[in-house]
Amino acid sequence: MIVSRRTALKTLVAGSVGATTGIGAYGYLYGRHELEVTRMTIAVDRLPPSLKGARIGLVTDVHRSRWVSEEDVARAVALVMAEKPDLIVLGGDYVTWGNRQFVEPSADALSPLAAPDGVFGILGNHDDDHAMPAALGRRGVQMLKDARTRITLRGESIDLIGIRFWTRRASEIATIARGALPMSILLAHDPRRLAEAAALDIPLVLSGHTHGGQVVLPLVGPVAASKFPVVSGIGRRESTTMFVSRGVGTVYVPVRINCPPEVAVLTLTAPSAQA
Repeated sequence: MIVSRRTALKTLVAGSVGATTGIGAYGYLYGRHELEVTRMTIAVDRLPPSLKGARIGLVTDVHRSRWVSEEDVARAVALVMAEKPDLIVLGGDYVTWGNRQFVEPSADALSPLAAPDGVFGILGNHDDDHAMPAALGRRGVQMLKDARTRITLRGESIDLIGIRFWTRRASEIATIARGALPMSILLAHDPRRLAEAAALDIPLVLSGHTHGGQVVLPLVGPVAASKFPVVSGIGRRESTTMFVSRGVGTVYVPVRINCPPEVAVLTLTAPSAQA
């Protein structure tokens, strides 16, 4: 039987649409729920010897919404707590588009988080500047809104520098970081702040925002996140190390493809110890 060009093209298009639909369905039904614990050792310049082996839990981009349930967030919380980190950081985007309906539910779901050296949070681009930080603050999260605080991690003094998503100018970040200890951590929702951190010689940055691309296509990669210096995992610039988490929730479309959600537990080490 001779197959016409038109028929062959229709068959190819139908097959492609079917495959795409199938992948999308998987990403909706399963991919966005396949939460992982990412355990990673991260080399930090000028790390005091006493902090070798210190563990930081990172939970970001929860996006509590009609698509990200209380159960989804509760599972993320339980996985982090089971790891027993010394310190927990929340990286922003607790709701989507500042949806007030989910501000309290998001804070409630995160409220069981606790760590010996504290739980600290920053704001993402989907968070409002008042209701969300207030809700988390009432539940014991120490919110850093363009602020620096000195904490004790495993008996060693370090500085946490927390900036809002909207704080982008190098001069603004420099003002917040002024007087910080050599061992400091910048908490910045947007990984594009790696440039400013490197310029300020801040040794470690923790970020989210990218969702790891959320949809990662074979041979193409994370198209939606290609503008970021680090899409997920570890990156370096000069003497600054950054870790970017894929996060817990979804945004725009409730789908994850080749990019499972995660909570991260980072073990600190000196560069020579990792080499």
